[in-house]
Amino acid sequence: MSLLTVGTVAFDDIETPLGKADKIVGGACTYISLAASYFVKHINLVSVIGDDFPQETLDLLKSKGVNLEGLQIKEGEKSFFWAGKYHDDLNSRDTLDTQLNVLADFDPVLPASYQHSDFVMLGNLTPAVQMRVIEQMNGTPRFIAMDTMNFWMDIALDGLKEVLKKVDCLVVNDEEAKQLSGERSLVKAAEKIIAMGPKYLVIKKGEHGALLFYDDNIFFAPALPLAEVFDPTGAGDTFAGGFIGYLAQSGDLTFENMKRAVIFGSAMASFCVEKFGIERMKNLTHLEIKERVARFVDLVNFDAQL
Repeated sequence: MSLLTVGTVAFDDIETPLGKADKIVGGACTYISLAASYFVKHINLVSVIGDDFPQETLDLLKSKGVNLEGLQIKEGEKSFFWAGKYHDDLNSRDTLDTQLNVLADFDPVLPASYQHSDFVMLGNLTPAVQMRVIEQMNGTPRFIAMDTMNFWMDIALDGLKEVLKKVDCLVVNDEEAKQLSGERSLVKAAEKIIAMGPKYLVIKKGEHGALLFYDDNIFFAPALPLAEVFDPTGAGDTFAGGFIGYLAQSGDLTFENMKRAVIFGSAMASFCVEKFGIERMKNLTHLEIKERVARFVDLVNFDAQL
């Protein structure tokens, strides 16, 4: 199955209680693509960078089976940049700097070879850009998932609601789900969001796991307790990449398989936070992934005798 990923390819400055990393590679599409590459052999990437982006990272993506035909490179311009500092609990952070640069006027263009992709993961971008990607698809993809954030709910809610009508799955965190729905209860929030269009809803809860909603079905996946978390940046995008990558690999869209995809997404995110940036995602082995998933299974495996 072919997979299309759309989002930012960028630079980050990150400070956490365990250290600081300056101008390292980040971006939603980078994390999504790297995570998905462990499940799917061919990934079609759509993004934009300046000519300041390292060739080494582009070569890494290519080596992972990522097609860069849809990556726009703007000569003489700078790539998107974000700087942030995490609080001691690592659950909250302050944005110190955001420089849109090439992202300010990004118009995604899908090469012809991308337009028949079976699976699509729309990373966190403006709803207008997400809709532009959907409109360029030739035929109907088997599954479209998307991410969004509070900012777009504040300034582009109408556009966001139009995109929601076109997708199969929304992936957001708990605060975003509450804001979008206007509900404090995540169960009630899920009902309202699913009524907006997506059949499936994944609500990420950081160190408290993730919830999957479909019709009257709810599935909870725990987060793996880790001794140390170096950098939460990109964990949500890595989750999304593992989730959509697993679905694209299997081609199975049943609720039971969606549950497995959530576990695999959670496992990939647990790797991401172990080092700064994309460092941990560069050279994982399939054995590591298999063993990590087994640890997730052990967390919830018990014999109920009532």
